[in-house]
Amino acid sequence: MDPVTQSLLGAAAAQAVLGRRLGPVAALIGAVGGEFPDIDVFLPIADAALPMEYHRHFTHALAFIPFGGALAALPFLARARWRRQWKLIVAAATIGCATHGLLDTCTTYGTYLLWPVVNARLAWDIISIIDPVFTFALLLGVAWAVAARSRTPARVALVAACAYLALGTVQHHRAKGAQALLASARGHEIQRGRVMPTLGNLVVWRSVYESNGRLYADALRVGRPGAALVRQGTSVVRAVPAELAGSTRRVRDVFDGLEAFADGYVAATSNRPATYGDMRYSMDPAGFEPLWGIRIEDSGGPVDVVWIHMAGERPGAIRRLWHSVLSADGWAALPGPLLFTLHF
Repeated sequence: MDPVTQSLLGAAAAQAVLGRRLGPVAALIGAVGGEFPDIDVFLPIADAALPMEYHRHFTHALAFIPFGGALAALPFLARARWRRQWKLIVAAATIGCATHGLLDTCTTYGTYLLWPVVNARLAWDIISIIDPVFTFALLLGVAWAVAARSRTPARVALVAACAYLALGTVQHHRAKGAQALLASARGHEIQRGRVMPTLGNLVVWRSVYESNGRLYADALRVGRPGAALVRQGTSVVRAVPAELAGSTRRVRDVFDGLEAFADGYVAATSNRPATYGDMRYSMDPAGFEPLWGIRIEDSGGPVDVVWIHMAGERPGAIRRLWHSVLSADGWAALPGPLLFTLHF
């Protein structure tokens, strides 16, 4: 998730466990540990055409936690008065670091949580990368715990955070059931499919699935229990490596990297030539307006591939999203009863 939330979760966890022995400094150390795995954004190992390839990679793995905790503790151990408690300092930083990869795996972006045993991203799709409700609960708990020099508010905040993630899990399964119902009504067999919470809420979800070589996107509104609404979207042809068979090795390698990064949800954009987007995300939950992707540039010289951001091309998207969260106007009923089933 966002850096503030990651730091707050690390702070809450460290304060909840070690607040009695370290006092409020446990929250500070836990906050640093909670954010430390994002150091990967500064590592000069990614291809310029795929700058996000190694974000949430090995530094977010469970195997990295002991190393991340020890490294995050070093600035604190530089002070002599804290070196006497070095075991507690390292423990607090390690607890904070341990929360990071787990929380990021709850999002849609995913992490290499089980690296190096499993060399693939895991994404549980139960919370957005930014969620003000989740963040505020942690902020309130940490601030209260530090002010009161107590572990109890931090523990209450952690319980509230877990409850919110549990709610996200329930909503995810409901949205997954709605996706299956919608695809069945169309006569589609879902070859791959995901439902993902939209920015900052657990009400409106983006559904994207592949059937017969096409990607289909729809917006799902999962409100009161037993009911869900849909705003049917559009479809695009999924891009496959065979399309670039005549391209340079460099182009093919970058495309393969994008496809792996985007979990296979890649398609050509409709308004940009020679541009392929990560279609997991869109400015419109029911459309294909990607936030980022790659562009193949051929100006007569050597063919190059560049990474591009497209998030700023649809003004008013956030306002329209929140209108759809707060109002059911413009939504339609699903073609059948929504049943709660578990999907793994």
